[in-house]
Amino acid sequence: MNAPSFLIEQHVLPNNSSTSRELGYYLSCPSLVSQYPVEPPFQPPNTHPAPLPASLAYRPGASSPPTTSNPSPFLLSPVLNLPVSFGSAYVGETFRCTLCANNDLTHDDGGDTPAVKKIRDVRIEAEMKTPGLGHQAAQQLELGPPLPADEGASGAGADLAPGATLQRVVSFDLKEEGNHVLAVTVSYSESTETSGRTRTFRKLYQFICKPSLIVRTKVGVLPCPSASKQGRRPPRRRWVLEAQLENCSDDTMQLERVVVEPAPGLAYRDCNWTAADGPTAVKPVLRPGEVEQVCFVVEALSRAAQVARGGVEADEAVDVVAEAEAGGPDARIVFGVLGIGWRGEMGSRGFLSTGKLGTRLVR
Repeated sequence: MNAPSFLIEQHVLPNNSSTSRELGYYLSCPSLVSQYPVEPPFQPPNTHPAPLPASLAYRPGASSPPTTSNPSPFLLSPVLNLPVSFGSAYVGETFRCTLCANNDLTHDDGGDTPAVKKIRDVRIEAEMKTPGLGHQAAQQLELGPPLPADEGASGAGADLAPGATLQRVVSFDLKEEGNHVLAVTVSYSESTETSGRTRTFRKLYQFICKPSLIVRTKVGVLPCPSASKQGRRPPRRRWVLEAQLENCSDDTMQLERVVVEPAPGLAYRDCNWTAADGPTAVKPVLRPGEVEQVCFVVEALSRAAQVARGGVEADEAVDVVAEAEAGGPDARIVFGVLGIGWRGEMGSRGFLSTGKLGTRLVR
């Protein structure tokens, strides 16, 4: 299940105006309410305990037989809940929120008199200021869903009848830690048959983006294959790349994929859960503070092996070891980056990539 990551409610109420101009500061992540057992089973030690239901919060009522397969849920059973407090935004996730501009006028406000107000050309724009931008201008965000063709043409906004709402959705991939500022601008025209004016208001929302995973890596050198097995071919260089993935967020996550995106001239072998059982492998679940260890074997490919694998012409093949040796005593071999994908409790996806990983060349 994919759920919106966050929800911002925006209600517009300018002074004596028709469109709400209050961007709500309510921002939250959906979560599940915990279950609480209400009657722990107490059995004599010489008896076999009865099979427990999926949760002790689900118990048949007094009038229901004990074999009821679908009892009425207890009051504390899990429900989808929007907490009153803002949770946390994490690097690798997608920040999503809904912005609403509401025309709070009713048909009775103006009646059928010629001076009845009309709200036209309502537009919502959003910008995101991230730590990496520094003093630069904020990044303009593309809002969805697309407006109808007649409203989206030539940059025109939407006309709102009394009680109508314009909704736009913000979607932004979080890639940096630190302070983020979401700036929302609403503009509209307020007109009657005799006059008209344009109104604009702007609201800011500030939140902190925290790290979701701590990645620690370690590289070791593996012995080269023996010359008897290699024949006359030069021995291949091989390394073992280990990584510890620590869940430093406040939410439980399930790892979906951990892969190496190798640099040209290199290949890798996966030694983790996907290599053992393939698509049916049980994916690791990381609770807050838990650590998962992953391992890969990285090897340098000869030019002939690169051409044989396809996708590389003979003149495009590279010898990473030879290039590193030509770089001097402190030369390094760059393996590539580590890509990590996961799902949160509500099914939302997250993904992040490390910086370039590598090691010094041992001569």
